[in-house]
Amino acid sequence: MELRQVLICLFLSTFFLASCGQPDEESHRALSVDKEAAASSRAAAADKQAYVAAPKLEIPFHKEVLDNGLTVIVHGDHKAPVVSINIWYKVGSKDEVPGKTGFAHLFEHLMFNGSENYPGEYFEPFQRSGATDMNGTTNNDRTNYFETVPKGALDMALWMESDRMGHFSGAITQEVLDEQRGVVKNEKRQGENAPYGKAFDTIAISTFPPYHPYSWTPIGSMEDLDNASLEDVKKWFADYYQPANAILVIAGDISVEEAMAKARQYFGDIPSTEVQPRLKNWELPAQVNKREIIFDQVPQTRIYKVWNVPAIGSEEEDALDLMTSLLANRKNSLLYRRLVRDEQVATGVSAFYYGRQLAGQLVIMVDVKPGQPLEKVEKLLDAELREFAKGGVSTEELRRIKQSEFAGLVKGLEKTGGFGGKSDILARSEFYYGDPGALIGGLEEYAKVSALEVQDVASRWLKPNSYTLIVKPKKKYSSADKGVDRSKLPAVDKTVELELPEQKAFTLDNGLPVVLAERHDTPAVFMNLQFRSGAAADRDKPGLASMAAQMLSEGPGELDGLEFSARQEELGASIGAGSGLDYNSITFSALKTQLEPSLELFAKVVLQPLFPEKDLARVKSNRIDAIAQEKAQPQGLALRELPPLLYGKGHPYGSPLTGSGTVEGIGAISRDDLVQFHENWVRPDNAMLTVVGDVTEEEIKTLLNKALAGWKAPKSELAQVQVPQVERPQRARVYLLDRPGAEQSYIMAGLVMPPWQPEGAEAFDAMANIIAGKFTSRVNMNLREDKHWSYGARAVSLDTEGQRPYILFAPVQTDKTAPAIEELLKEYRSYLGDKPVREEELADYRDDEVLKQSGRFQTKGQLLSSITWQVEKGLPPAYIAEYPQRVAALTKDSVEASAQEFLAPEQFTWVIVGDLGKIQKEIEALDIGPVEVLPSGD
Repeated sequence: MELRQVLICLFLSTFFLASCGQPDEESHRALSVDKEAAASSRAAAADKQAYVAAPKLEIPFHKEVLDNGLTVIVHGDHKAPVVSINIWYKVGSKDEVPGKTGFAHLFEHLMFNGSENYPGEYFEPFQRSGATDMNGTTNNDRTNYFETVPKGALDMALWMESDRMGHFSGAITQEVLDEQRGVVKNEKRQGENAPYGKAFDTIAISTFPPYHPYSWTPIGSMEDLDNASLEDVKKWFADYYQPANAILVIAGDISVEEAMAKARQYFGDIPSTEVQPRLKNWELPAQVNKREIIFDQVPQTRIYKVWNVPAIGSEEEDALDLMTSLLANRKNSLLYRRLVRDEQVATGVSAFYYGRQLAGQLVIMVDVKPGQPLEKVEKLLDAELREFAKGGVSTEELRRIKQSEFAGLVKGLEKTGGFGGKSDILARSEFYYGDPGALIGGLEEYAKVSALEVQDVASRWLKPNSYTLIVKPKKKYSSADKGVDRSKLPAVDKTVELELPEQKAFTLDNGLPVVLAERHDTPAVFMNLQFRSGAAADRDKPGLASMAAQMLSEGPGELDGLEFSARQEELGASIGAGSGLDYNSITFSALKTQLEPSLELFAKVVLQPLFPEKDLARVKSNRIDAIAQEKAQPQGLALRELPPLLYGKGHPYGSPLTGSGTVEGIGAISRDDLVQFHENWVRPDNAMLTVVGDVTEEEIKTLLNKALAGWKAPKSELAQVQVPQVERPQRARVYLLDRPGAEQSYIMAGLVMPPWQPEGAEAFDAMANIIAGKFTSRVNMNLREDKHWSYGARAVSLDTEGQRPYILFAPVQTDKTAPAIEELLKEYRSYLGDKPVREEELADYRDDEVLKQSGRFQTKGQLLSSITWQVEKGLPPAYIAEYPQRVAALTKDSVEASAQEFLAPEQFTWVIVGDLGKIQKEIEALDIGPVEVLPSGD
């Protein structure tokens, strides 16, 4: 079984299409008889050289099929008092027919609109019960729904899931259908409005014949969505949403006996009818040999190359998956080395094997560096692929990739729910392979894949015959009647018992403060070294802090960037760097068995960064190209323009919130600037280290003292970052950015808030969440669910040391831009006026936040993040543990007072990106403040 496929982003599942073809007979390399013995000998040697021992992992499970056909899989994991539910329905867009596309995805949305016995928003009981990792997704093959809940909310969750499985048809009304149809259409607009957003529709149509089930994307067409009738939708439910067509996984703090009893209790009485026949394979007989060029509002040309390859479950899928890592996605990969680093004709390269039930597809994407001739890049790309297919598979690289993939899997198996969690892996294994243990059980086969096997699939499939799509910038940028009681929802047990590991604080010999939390459930260690600096320390070179972080991966000590990447893969370690407004950080994770050498590598990053001059020019050039990409995206453009309008140019927080800096700032950065930045800020008296994992205080202290022995605080005085106060504007201001032809307008509004303080923090969070911070907030319910003008509207408040930016954002269909602004203002004004927070809203928020703590510390990464924040704020360990009590004590008066103190819609700074020819006059007519059109900067 391919390993990395487990972790493929669900975005790909919705928008990336795949096809498959059988290899031509002549593509098989013929071996003469006299060569067979030598080849066999070489193969045996290569098998041994490329072998990497698979980690000893187990996900024990119980599988049972109920009388009604429902497949139930149970896994016990008792480290946190949470349970994850994951239901996979065996229906996706491949089960649609031409003229009725988009049904699977539309129905996924409908399923979140309540059921016959619980009408209304499906999210509501979950969002007051501490649910996390809650979502639904649709791809070509299946539709799934999942959530993780505190153990005391399990009955509620199973009641809800079973109610929409067995008691949903009557809840589908024309009003609900129209509402969710509008939401889906806005999701489609939002996807197509993004750069390259139309590419995968084009690929699907061009790589499959018209009636192939993969010739359309799951989002469907606008025409088909408009034509979907109530009768069509109800038939879809009757045909596909039944127990015999579903897989239910229950994983977490529960026994097999208890889980099976609850599965029978809630699902056992739901009848199944005849399951629709399912296609099992529809591979294409030949490769598509075709080239197309389309123009879009993109900042640089992108090349897509597509080959039809075997479907999931084939003997070649592991080798195909490993081949994509050898080709792209890593700094050491062939195409990245050649096109991005050596020739510097591209800014990014990626590749993936996307196996599905009916067919598979191999996709390579190359972002052409602006100014480079497309023909030159294509020629280089084709030449590299030909050479690779002839004999470019490195056994050493193959070993590194396997070790790295295994390490990622070990670290990811701490979660029971969510994308890539244990319940997801069990469901995926059962769905695609008919065995819940298939993916974990297949690790040994993955480990044995030889270089010659990868070479064979490369020579077989990487043929000149392929589909090529070129996306170029436009010249001018612009139910049952018996069983469980359905009369009321089961009560949620609100008892939350957390057993957080003790925090142990100590200081290294060099004065570096360390906080350790031991957790021994998996053999891994995670660390975060955080030091004050961030974008606030950029001064006159916006982007300096983030460039300093990025350049750390270009090599430390005697290792260059490629060698550094290779060493991490060999160890199964991950060392990265990040940059925020106030802090930079160096993150670390490693397997316990490789902890000492991994820490030695970590120390090189801290003590001996190379900042190589030869790589700096390339990284700077690529960053400038990335800024162009940001400007091509409405959200990215708004996030770049808003900060200087809120804080003023030259303010430490006035740089783009994307963190990428400015073209002028990046262009001015020299190697000396990076060296000086590192010397100024990366020092033990300006840092703190948090550690979570399978290690004792004595072990980690000894190892850290040894690894960081050469890191000392300099005698020079530590620099300070001064963040001056700014005043809010007396009246709202409106800034417009023109994007001719845009299918949506992107509305963003900002407001400067006081710095975070522990006093009143919980009241602020409650106030902000209820108005615009969560799915069921007033703002989102208005624009998405009531008006269906937007796919989603939210607000966030960034956690900064100085005054915090509060940012409201809402992408809306173009003709509703001005009305949407009116609705946003109406919601905020009424929240401060005649419709303050309601007691039931606050009760829901309190319950949700308290119960959510059950799953907040499930993984080492989650625990590390919380402890890092706590230490950063100078708070005692008890602050985290006592959070539920503080939230439970919130009152309506305190939340109302917070709203009055912090919110001021009449002082919003608005940034709106859209087709001004269609929206400007209506916005000006609102008269909410002076309107100014900002230069597009094209």
